[in-house]
Amino acid sequence: MEAIDLYNSIFKRKSVRRYENGPLDENTITKITDYMATVKPLYDNIKTELKILPANSVHGQFGVKAPHYLAIFSEEKESYLQNAGFILQQMDLYLSANSIGSCWLGLSKPSKQYINSSKLSFVITLAFGKPSEQLHRSGVEEFKRVPLERIKDADGMDDLLGPARLAPSAANSQNWFFTGGGGRINVFVGKASIMNRWSLLDGGIAICHIWVATKHHGKNFEVLTDQEAMKNPPRGKIYLATLKVS
Repeated sequence: MEAIDLYNSIFKRKSVRRYENGPLDENTITKITDYMATVKPLYDNIKTELKILPANSVHGQFGVKAPHYLAIFSEEKESYLQNAGFILQQMDLYLSANSIGSCWLGLSKPSKQYINSSKLSFVITLAFGKPSEQLHRSGVEEFKRVPLERIKDADGMDDLLGPARLAPSAANSQNWFFTGGGGRINVFVGKASIMNRWSLLDGGIAICHIWVATKHHGKNFEVLTDQEAMKNPPRGKIYLATLKVS
């Protein structure tokens, strides 16, 4: 499945918190594993690893008990959190597109044996499995999101920023902001210290939605650093990246 096929999932995906007890069949797990090998990183120079973990291998699910968990591990270097969010959101959309429920688990952590199974640092997990509740939203109106005008100061590009607005975020904080125009989108997130980790992950998730939308509309996507935007962020925000769309 290519990135363009993920586009429709943006407008109907939801966080599924209740799952059937049984695991997915072996053929489905194989397809998920194959797709894991194709996901695109936001930054090619950051090493990451995706691992499927079994039921009862993750602690701190806060009531979300799933038959499977997808954990991402990463080098701890600059931009690794937004890179992890970008990668794992591709899996979230892929699962939704294939009638599999999923849910981000911000405070969960695999047991020690799975933490030690990777040479990289654990970042975050995604619960997944066959849902025992409604899989998709019936329409965009079911999303609880702030109006697009409150999270952007950019000329046009609503066809890309509209999908970003629908991205999931920690506690539904929607803590991102977009500026720019003329084919450039500057991405910022909130800088409150207690939420910095989640804000950076959330920024990567929103960028993933923008990337999927650019592919859908037949556009090119490039990640840049804009020194001027970095030096002059909106109040209360920190700079993440500039996206060049052509």
